[in-house]
Amino acid sequence: MAVTNTQSGTNVHEVAEGIYRINTPVAIPGAGGFSFNQYLIAGDEPLIFHTGPRGMFPLVREAVASVMPVEKLRYVAFSHVEADECGSLNEWLAAAPQALPLCGTVAAMVSIADLADRPPRALADGETLALGKHTVRWLDAPHLPHGWECGYLVEDSTRTLLCGDLFTQGGADLPAVTESDILGPSEAFRQAMDYFSHTKHTGQLLEKLASTEPATLACMHGSAWHGDGAGLLRALAGEWTR
Repeated sequence: MAVTNTQSGTNVHEVAEGIYRINTPVAIPGAGGFSFNQYLIAGDEPLIFHTGPRGMFPLVREAVASVMPVEKLRYVAFSHVEADECGSLNEWLAAAPQALPLCGTVAAMVSIADLADRPPRALADGETLALGKHTVRWLDAPHLPHGWECGYLVEDSTRTLLCGDLFTQGGADLPAVTESDILGPSEAFRQAMDYFSHTKHTGQLLEKLASTEPATLACMHGSAWHGDGAGLLRALAGEWTR
């Protein structure tokens, strides 16, 4: 793991071949800590998943620059419209002149075609996008855990699921990658804040994600996780649908 900013503690760690977790820990007075992660898929057509909030843009840009020239970024992707998902989208588009927003068709239609400084590249459910050595596939997941436009990317060669707000773990001092339990901590966090929607489609959407059989879960908050991702997603479904 390489620390790219000593003041903030922002750091970079390769969690799968050619996929880098950019992490910034945040202290929350009286409530412990939290963390924000972005994932950079490096290669011929580099992609970042989650932009981070606008205020973190200089830190995340510095971290990306430690891996590759920022101006070579080709896609700025995210799960749903929220500040930590796409708050600095236009800053990234300005820093990388060839980059396009990348999102699902619903996000493109209702928000990003208007909010972004360049037209988005919208992906339909199940559509793939070749990035060179890596290929990503978009999976619609409305309201999982929130947002009509919500969806995820899976990188097929490394079996990495960029799973956004699923398995959110509190705390600021967590390992970059773990094989330990993250379901318990994420469920404790969810039950305290209840930021998940409650729809009749939750179980089938989680099964849809489980069917990709991910080996790495690239979580937006907390540690990334290695192991039987399908089993963990089905365990989450069991907790969620009780």
